[in-house]
Amino acid sequence: MQAKIQQAVNQISKVILGKEQEIKLALTCLLAGGHLLIEDLPGMGKTTLSNALARVFGLGFSRIQFTSDLLPADMLGVNIFNTQHQVFNFHPGPLFNQVVLADEINRASPKTQSALLEAMEEHQISLDGETHALPSPFFVIGTQNPEHQAGTYPLPESQLDRFLMRIQLGYPSWQAEKDMLRQPQQKEVEKLQPVISPTSLIELQQQISEVHASDDILDYILRLVTYSRESEKFPSALSPRASKALLQAARSWAMVNNRDYLIPEDVQTVLPAVAEHRLRSALAEHPAQTSLSQWLLEQVDPLAA
Repeated sequence: MQAKIQQAVNQISKVILGKEQEIKLALTCLLAGGHLLIEDLPGMGKTTLSNALARVFGLGFSRIQFTSDLLPADMLGVNIFNTQHQVFNFHPGPLFNQVVLADEINRASPKTQSALLEAMEEHQISLDGETHALPSPFFVIGTQNPEHQAGTYPLPESQLDRFLMRIQLGYPSWQAEKDMLRQPQQKEVEKLQPVISPTSLIELQQQISEVHASDDILDYILRLVTYSRESEKFPSALSPRASKALLQAARSWAMVNNRDYLIPEDVQTVLPAVAEHRLRSALAEHPAQTSLSQWLLEQVDPLAA
């Protein structure tokens, strides 16, 4: 199966050039059973990456463009009265798909943003007193523009916490962008073929918990989250949910790299993606050039007794 995982990475790398680390992190999030937030400027490949992930796993894909006038029913669906049978029939919205791209999520109103919470956490929605299960697997990829851009609403902490990981793609390297310009104009993403079936994906997700985490690794994770709670730099410290997310993401990263046990480097690699969007700095003198998660890693010794 490791060969299949690497094949999936190679397939996606054909359309997202020079970003293997970010692709592997996105794949890590999917295998961990969480949801992914991609924050970047428009035109960086967020939609392309989302579509490519769905294609290499043979998953159903839908895209919801978040706008200021988007209503919860536009995502969830509606009950429509059937005059012939005198009953209400539920017509599912675009949220009922295996991979859902919530594009520019921070352009919608807080009311619409909050409608995603139950779906992301419970994999179901409630409408007019009835509960409707979402497909399995269910993977939400939220994209957001930087908050300084016009027409954006900051995501509340409660919704940010529902995303297991957050990544940024950033600008491509000179060579990667040159290779992109050399590509044919037709959409390369449409040529991608499934390499792992949805059933195999579910099996991989179930195997994540079998990746061994020693007491030393668990203690390292606990030292990281505890330091965030005790330091004045983090008024919004890492919660127990965050520590579980860090362990799950580290296990998934180890599996992506063909290991059935954790090492400190697994935790260190995924920490920025898991923790950065959950942390807030309270001190103005915090170094701007250093991320909060990187600063946290520098303070906590993985080998401490």
